[in-house]
Amino acid sequence: MHRRGFLIASTAGMAGWVFGRPRATAAPATGTGGTARSTILFFLCGGASHIDMWDLKPEAPAEYRGPFRPTSTSVPGVMVCEHLPRVARLAHHLALVRSVSGTVNTNDHHAGYYYHLTGHRPDATFVTLGNNRRPQPDDWPIMGSVVAAKKPSHPFLPNAITLPHKPSRPPYTRPGQFAARLGTEYDPLYVEGSLEEPLKFRVPALELVGDATPEQLADRKQLLWRLDRLRRQWDQFASIQRWERQQQRALELLLASRTMAAFDVAQEPPAVRERYGQTVNGMSLLLARRLVEAGVPFITVFWKENEKKLAKKCASAGGWDTHGNNFGCLKDDLLPEFDQAFSALLEDLADRGLLEQTVVLVTSEMGRKPKIGDPRSGGPSGAGRDHWTHCLTDVLAGGGIRGGQVYGASDRLAEYPADKPVTPADITKTVYHAMGVKDLTAYDSQGRPYQLLEEGRVLEELF
Repeated sequence: MHRRGFLIASTAGMAGWVFGRPRATAAPATGTGGTARSTILFFLCGGASHIDMWDLKPEAPAEYRGPFRPTSTSVPGVMVCEHLPRVARLAHHLALVRSVSGTVNTNDHHAGYYYHLTGHRPDATFVTLGNNRRPQPDDWPIMGSVVAAKKPSHPFLPNAITLPHKPSRPPYTRPGQFAARLGTEYDPLYVEGSLEEPLKFRVPALELVGDATPEQLADRKQLLWRLDRLRRQWDQFASIQRWERQQQRALELLLASRTMAAFDVAQEPPAVRERYGQTVNGMSLLLARRLVEAGVPFITVFWKENEKKLAKKCASAGGWDTHGNNFGCLKDDLLPEFDQAFSALLEDLADRGLLEQTVVLVTSEMGRKPKIGDPRSGGPSGAGRDHWTHCLTDVLAGGGIRGGQVYGASDRLAEYPADKPVTPADITKTVYHAMGVKDLTAYDSQGRPYQLLEEGRVLEELF
């Protein structure tokens, strides 16, 4: 059937598409939690500079503070970077958590991704293998897969969706962005966007191949039903049952007319698209808003790097990993695009009455080293900032979280948390709480229970 072009829906990887009552859910969530029905996780790939965006230190020595100045916001006493003017006007929606300690044993990307996406500290293999540490089946799941497993199945879309790419290019794919030990049926649906055609998003798992039509697919669905009757004796095997659930869900999604329409941002009015900025990152946030409107529980947007434009300029892969020319890359490129797209998302959600039911989390795998000068770009003369996992700022909004507040503080140089230290596990549990996910019990292949996240606490003060 594969050689005849049956369909390319990789039904072994259609996770996040909850089929009936998942094994990850031992009991329904209890307690009210926050007010959120959806979460948008906006992950700034590369390591966004906390000291240059959210936690400026104007009184620090020049070799730390840099040339950027803080600016007033819509909340008296709360300051952000002068190059985030649109976000500054919306600070009354934001909770700035300035005391996140994401220290990892490598002070590098792989481990940083894993910690901030799953809430779990990276194990020793991140040290021994470095960038060769690939995603493993027994890794802890991304928070989106946990939410997907705990929420009722969406009627015509997956419960978890990731766009517009999977960081980073194989074989160096970042660990932590998959369902892993929860099982591939809870992996997010992966949606692809491009720098060249930002209005076009592809969903490879939902494309027909060859000359197959939906009508032919429906006929073959009947054939599959007949073939399935011949293997009833396999029904006692959980893997076969899981395959059949995934196969059925794949067919339902392929045949639903509303499925692909949800990903068509070109349906949005031109003025709306212009407000977000017609870049792949702006359009990804616009698509995230459309998916929230459609009721998808968890959407992850990974900032897509522009390697062709910024790699040489920033001594990076084209994202927030500003090893060189940190201030030029932020001022000219990264901050304007972020400011436009993120502020548009906040305004759009608020104007549509969706912000209270949507958690928005902006995070990264690390902050940047407060002392200016990265050896990889010539030291102080290169004006870069090196990796720094020991302190960063997370930004939250919506979902019952009270806007216009600052939680915690870093020290005078923004090097380490100084007040109310927070870990990525605390942030992850806070997102679960906002989504009403209280029971974090899951079961292994032998039916034995375990906890999906034992560390951390809910930051109830934010609500």
